[in-house]
Amino acid sequence: MSVFDRQTLEFYATEAPAYHAKSTSGINCDLPSFLSLLRSGARILELGCGAGRDAAYMEAQGFLVDPTDGVTEMAELAAARLERPVPVMRFDELAVVESYDAIYSSYALLHVPRAALANVLRRVWSALKPGGWHMATFKSGGVEGRDDLGRYFNYLSVAQAKDFYSKAGDWQSLEFSEGAGAGYDGRISPWVNVIARKAPV
Repeated sequence: MSVFDRQTLEFYATEAPAYHAKSTSGINCDLPSFLSLLRSGARILELGCGAGRDAAYMEAQGFLVDPTDGVTEMAELAAARLERPVPVMRFDELAVVESYDAIYSSYALLHVPRAALANVLRRVWSALKPGGWHMATFKSGGVEGRDDLGRYFNYLSVAQAKDFYSKAGDWQSLEFSEGAGAGYDGRISPWVNVIARKAPV
């Protein structure tokens, strides 16, 4: 099973300018509380940075951010906003070990096909330093599928997210919260937010 859905990548490549226009403000509502868990100047990897909105916010708070995106057109928009290169990297290309204080992914890992998600989360766990933190936000629902725009979502329930994360590595803590909000398509959808901490040595 591929770690990415080609139709979803093509959607974001085509929609990049419109997506950027909608992302000039409004960071992930859980991001500030997540950042409060980190030490000043912590190094953060962002997976699926989109047009760079959250990366710009994190940098403004004094963090060292490595933004990445799997879509060239998105990475170029983020690079223009951040005024520096942004690497194009798919989740299966994450190969560093114990390199980051935190790994952040807002509404991006939700596009990983379920059959590939366990491998991706193991890569996330491996890339974190001992005691490092991870946050990800998923659309919820319990049954994988596509939205009206043709994008693939793994639509994890809390129980499913807990199962995937529990098998990915040795976490000191796993916390899950639920809510709802409007997505790019304007529809109100339920979501699951994950905050995890890798066990220290």
